[in-house]
Amino acid sequence: MEQSRGHALRNYIIRRLLLIIPTLLGITVITFALCQFVPGGPIDQIRLQLSGALQGETAPTGQAGSLQISLPEDQLEILKEYYGFDKPIPLRYLDWLWKLVRFDLGESFRYTRPVIEIIAARLPVSVFYGLITTIFTYLICIPLGALKAVRHRTTIDNLTSILIFIGYAIPGFALGALLLVLFAVKRDWFPLGGFHGEDFATLTLLGKVKDLVHHAFLPLICYMIGSFAVMTMLMKNSLMENMSADYVKTALAKGLSWRRAVFVHAMRNSLIPLATSFGNNISLILMGSVLIERVFNIKGIGLLVYESIIARDYPVVLGMIIIGSLLLLVGNLLSDLCVAGVDPRVRFE
Repeated sequence: MEQSRGHALRNYIIRRLLLIIPTLLGITVITFALCQFVPGGPIDQIRLQLSGALQGETAPTGQAGSLQISLPEDQLEILKEYYGFDKPIPLRYLDWLWKLVRFDLGESFRYTRPVIEIIAARLPVSVFYGLITTIFTYLICIPLGALKAVRHRTTIDNLTSILIFIGYAIPGFALGALLLVLFAVKRDWFPLGGFHGEDFATLTLLGKVKDLVHHAFLPLICYMIGSFAVMTMLMKNSLMENMSADYVKTALAKGLSWRRAVFVHAMRNSLIPLATSFGNNISLILMGSVLIERVFNIKGIGLLVYESIIARDYPVVLGMIIIGSLLLLVGNLLSDLCVAGVDPRVRFE
């Protein structure tokens, strides 16, 4: 039985991995086409920079000019060739796809560096916040949801529900701005932003840990505030549903203790809804939060995506969309495997 289940699981994983290829290919076609038709590319950015420079030289102080910069045709052709815009869109897509197959995401228009290097430099920051947020969310929400289910409609359940839903009603970035005003500007208890202090490299190991905690405390609250309410209430409702199920009543009737029936049998089945979203957290861990990183000026993946969209840095935008899509597809597979690990009734047929 176990051997046949193992073969079925292996075949299921192989099928799902093979399905990732056409799905990802479709995503590349759509995202590449969208980026090609969005106005404001690198050539337009150069025109704006030249226009701004000329306005600064010619316009009097306090007046805004409206100069229209027209590049000479020969220079325009050179720029198109440099950025690859001299080729038809299908050929450009095939060139980009060939680089992607070789794990080459191209070169950033803005930073004139390989996209892989730029992402790799920002990745540890987003992983740090995403990993800690995920760990603390599960460590707090599962016990709190179980407590609320066991103490349903008691004082502790009502008070925690009020706090949870107040937190859920406040967007993370709005809470971040409020926390900065209260505890960074008025009280000066925490820094205004950033991942670490300027003297981080000169600190001891303990000093570096303290500096990271000092800078990360407020952003972590904002990261957790949204998913905290969802996970807690999901755990509570799932456990309450299983506590009233027939199999729990049967176990109690046969003499099993209430604690064991609830916290062993009912608890395991209650973790199934949480397991379905576990794999998807991988993409959240790596991609970060655009608005929260913007508020706290944290140089992570989220802020990189925001800045790249504003600057029309298509190679970076495309690279992050592909990485995020791949992580989401792999995360869905991991979610299914997590559900199978929690629920033995799942069959991979």
